[in-house]
Amino acid sequence: QVQLVESGGGLVQAGGSLRLSCAASGRTIGSYALAWFRQAPGKERECVSASNWSGSSTYYAESVKGRFTISRDNAKNTVYLQMNSLNAEDTAVYYCAARGGFYRTISDEYDYWGQGTQVTVSL
Repeated sequence: QVQLVESGGGLVQAGGSLRLSCAASGRTIGSYALAWFRQAPGKERECVSASNWSGSSTYYAESVKGRFTISRDNAKNTVYLQMNSLNAEDTAVYYCAARGGFYRTISDEYDYWGQGTQVTVSL
């Protein structure tokens, strides 16, 4: 079992930045693909970014390319999401997820989830 705990969410003005962290416990994440999903009210959960086990292969949704950066520190069992140039459309609950094997962009493909952290971007 892998337990995931997100942190770093909050309220930020449009154009600002936040860095989300996801700390894993229970097992080392070195062999897991990790992803960040988000879900806004009334919308489906979407994958915004994902990383293979080493960080050498990553995915970004078109809506966040050039603004968000995923990184991972396997020694610290932690994955990060640096979010820059935030806008109102980024407001959502952000979730960290893990799965064995290569990353996927479909939420049903992930085995482990954090509880989520709220990100609110004000105009």
